[in-house]
Amino acid sequence: MKELQHLNKYFLKYKTHILLGSVITVAARIFLLYTPRYVKEIFATVERYLDNSITKEVFKSELVEAILWIIGAALIAGVLTFFMRQTIINVSRYVEFDLKNEVYEHYQKLSLNFYKKNRTGDLMNRITEDVSRVRMYAGPAIMYSINTVALFVVALIYMFNEAPKLTLYTILPLPILSIIIYKLSREIHNRSTIVQEYLSKLSTFTQESFSGITVIKAYGIEPQTSSNFTSLANESKEKQVNLAKIQAWFFPMMILLIGTSNLLVIYIGGMQYINGEIESLGTIAEFIIYVNMLTWPVATVGWVTSIVQQAEASQKRINEFLKIEPEIKNTVTETTKITGDIEFKNVFFTYNDTNIEALKGINFSVKEGETLAILGKTGSGKSTILDLIGRLYDIDKGAILVNNTNIKNLNLYNLRDSIGHVPQDAFLFSDTIKNNIKFGKEDATDDEVIQAAKNAQVHKNIIKFNNGYETVLGERGITLSGGQKQRISIARAIIKSPKILLFDDCLSAVDTETEEKILKNLEKITKGKTSIIVGHRVSSAKNADKIIVLEDGKIVQEGTHKSLIKEEGYYKHLYLKQKSDTNTK
Repeated sequence: MKELQHLNKYFLKYKTHILLGSVITVAARIFLLYTPRYVKEIFATVERYLDNSITKEVFKSELVEAILWIIGAALIAGVLTFFMRQTIINVSRYVEFDLKNEVYEHYQKLSLNFYKKNRTGDLMNRITEDVSRVRMYAGPAIMYSINTVALFVVALIYMFNEAPKLTLYTILPLPILSIIIYKLSREIHNRSTIVQEYLSKLSTFTQESFSGITVIKAYGIEPQTSSNFTSLANESKEKQVNLAKIQAWFFPMMILLIGTSNLLVIYIGGMQYINGEIESLGTIAEFIIYVNMLTWPVATVGWVTSIVQQAEASQKRINEFLKIEPEIKNTVTETTKITGDIEFKNVFFTYNDTNIEALKGINFSVKEGETLAILGKTGSGKSTILDLIGRLYDIDKGAILVNNTNIKNLNLYNLRDSIGHVPQDAFLFSDTIKNNIKFGKEDATDDEVIQAAKNAQVHKNIIKFNNGYETVLGERGITLSGGQKQRISIARAIIKSPKILLFDDCLSAVDTETEEKILKNLEKITKGKTSIIVGHRVSSAKNADKIIVLEDGKIVQEGTHKSLIKEEGYYKHLYLKQKSDTNTK
């Protein structure tokens, strides 16, 4: 139960609902227990009538009165049970809502390193399947536990008052049941943990398969993928069956023990009646009803125990992630105004997941309103620089200054809000084109959306779609071409009119003519803003105020377009090659 202590804060939050539900539960059990008491009264009335102790009229009157009491008590107990479920089960939904939000908010705080080390399917499984199992503990498990305790306490008080010796024999099998439950519960806990792990593996495999369906079809490996899924599904099935086998012992054992109690009531009660220790056969009937009323609560003990064990296994998996401290923390609470001055001072950075040293002593500065272009071969560290400006990672050594202030001393949310980032991999959401562009500015007007699309040279493409800007995109924008995705991503960045614009090779999928038009529009848009353009084409860098060339995480060339084409090196070689390719075409 140690792992489930994390939920105590939610139980305190909804303590009023739980207390009210508990009171209603006790009241419902009290009214429910009127039935066996009046059944006894009916037996007593019949015995008195058979002994001619009462008249036929009195017999009918007392019989009707007892029946009405039974019906009335049952109706009240039913109504109270309804409100009990409404009160306590609702708490489980509130806890589920709060816990999912807590997990999701924590996910958003975790750094990119976390997402590189953990699979998406596993993350999804913990916020869905695992939280659902925890909800069963926060609702049904608690409700049935309160119900069982209330029924046992009230019923045993009635039973001891009526026939103490018979009561002791009736509850004799319960300690045996407790020992069996304890042993089975431990095994259920172990097997539940394994089942949840395999569910995560299945979720991860299917998520990756659906995301990479284009590659799977292109390589014609559907049979192999299907075979791998079947193998994993079979392993998961075996673990589920192993869990079901151990869970299957609960109900048969309970029914056996409850049946034993019934036999004890009939035999011991019968002997006591013969010996005159109990006055009426109604007492035996009353106890049989008590035993059968306790059957379901006793049966739920096993079910509840199973739920608790599974919930603990799931909460443990959730806690594993909740205990991970975010690497990137916002230590500044006051609002920070961002102007756009950026400076790297002897910056070193190594990726933790691969141990690759991406940057080695980088030094450069960009003033507010200037444009910096970064060129270099694949893996030279270009994209890393942009990620560090947005503080998606923290550097190992050196300093990054924005507004002449160390980036760690700025309000993280103000910093990122002042940046418009167009990533290399243009990610679009499964939503309308308009909403994807408005993602950069949620309160943007339709005119602003259209203007941003025009500046990104994608407006003409959008209006050709049947639903125009209301066209719903497939997952990750799969219904669009690479160039269209990049241009919508550009529109999303520029619509918010940020102080800093970061373009990460975002024109690689467009032709040179479209690229030229976009760059001309960006010249107007970026006036007074700090812009950093990462690319592989000289055409995207030639108009920049400064150009740096990276190689193996170091700056090997720095200057303007005019100065660099006169200097032997990577930039001049690239310029001549691309110029030659253009002339050839």
